[in-house]
Amino acid sequence: MTVAVVLFTSDLRLHDHPPLRAALAAADEVVPLFVRDPAVHAAGFDAPNRSAFLADCLTDLDRALRERGGRLVVRGGPVAEVVSRVVTECGASEVHMAAGVTTHAHRRERRLRDALATCGAALHLHDAVITAVAPGALTPAGKDHYAVFTPYLRRWSQELLRQVLPAPRAVRVPDEVHGERLPSRDGLSGLSPDLPDGGETAGRARLSRWTRSSLAGYEDGHDDLAGDTTSRLSPYLHFGALSPVEVVQRARAHGGAGAEAFVRQVCWRDFHHQVLAARPDASVQEYRGHRDRWRTEANAADDIAAWREGRTGYPVVDAAMRQLAHEGWMHNRGRLLAAGFLTKTLYVDWRIGARHFLRLLVDGDIANNQLNWQWVAGTGTDTRPHRVLNPVRQGLRFDPTGAYVRRWVPELKNVDERLVHEPWRLPRAERAALDYPDPLMDLADGLARFKRARDRD
Repeated sequence: MTVAVVLFTSDLRLHDHPPLRAALAAADEVVPLFVRDPAVHAAGFDAPNRSAFLADCLTDLDRALRERGGRLVVRGGPVAEVVSRVVTECGASEVHMAAGVTTHAHRRERRLRDALATCGAALHLHDAVITAVAPGALTPAGKDHYAVFTPYLRRWSQELLRQVLPAPRAVRVPDEVHGERLPSRDGLSGLSPDLPDGGETAGRARLSRWTRSSLAGYEDGHDDLAGDTTSRLSPYLHFGALSPVEVVQRARAHGGAGAEAFVRQVCWRDFHHQVLAARPDASVQEYRGHRDRWRTEANAADDIAAWREGRTGYPVVDAAMRQLAHEGWMHNRGRLLAAGFLTKTLYVDWRIGARHFLRLLVDGDIANNQLNWQWVAGTGTDTRPHRVLNPVRQGLRFDPTGAYVRRWVPELKNVDERLVHEPWRLPRAERAALDYPDPLMDLADGLARFKRARDRD
């Protein structure tokens, strides 16, 4: 009886899962294994919102495996040690897993390969599991990655994606391998009140509903803050409850301008992964530095606290920050505006904002979060690093009636739409009656400071 192990990481699904299919083809029995890695806790990445969503994903994965005669084995400890122990217990000759792109993932793969060598087992890494196109598969002449999105998009769009794999009908797991109790979101504290349900079942249901109802209008509606017609699939892609290959293929099957615009967003995700794979230090170091002397907690503590709490005095920024706290998610346009305000109006270090987002975002992803923050801060891949998004103009454009602001900033619910994005222009008496702060800083003053700082470059 031959045995293989499948190590699940950021690919918590059964549909379109190349490592699982390869293991099933190679062995009579398979151990579906998830390891609770203490290094994730040590890095502070197991934030409450993501821990809750992860628990949902693991519970759903276990249920789906049990429907096919199998089960999920969950154990805690250093990954290389745990996997080696499982391999020894069941006599497995192969371990299959999705290839990662972060420094942590690469370190985990090296240690695992070395540990398995002493057990006489082979490690097989599978590409295009976490991304639609493998990082490093597309490179410009003479370089190891694309530093500009548009040329990458052209190449990526021409790439023939692999065939989507069906979920297996049966999974046979060795009787002698046992795991711990599955984690649960019960008892977790500090959760955002309105978190979505995690897991492949919930993700596939959301994908089906959204493609039927909103994909066609995505090009025109994805920036509408109040309309909220974005897919909200990012948490499911982050945890791998949905396959990016399948998501792209299903969107393309619908066709049209909406599908094209949505697929472009999935391409952005792949783009950031290939940047991080080539430049792993970009998670903490500036991809393109400008010798910025960013303000930090030491000299901007009050401004940073007001930004985190959604009390900056700029309604669309505050609405976005309050949505983040309540849902563990934020509209993409809101992310741009909140990040732009912190870095280019308050001139605060982008890493401070990125850490706050990672504390709350269910879809908090090192590649996408850090590199999007760098893009906004002008230290990343943006070809116009000095661009500034004016939150008033952006609010008037993407929330023209103020519905998004009123939803999240109820202090302004009775303010006329003509002034809801500029409440400081209200008559003195009306303004005094609002329980809402004055702007932290004049936008023109913030822009002038940013320009002075960048002029040194």
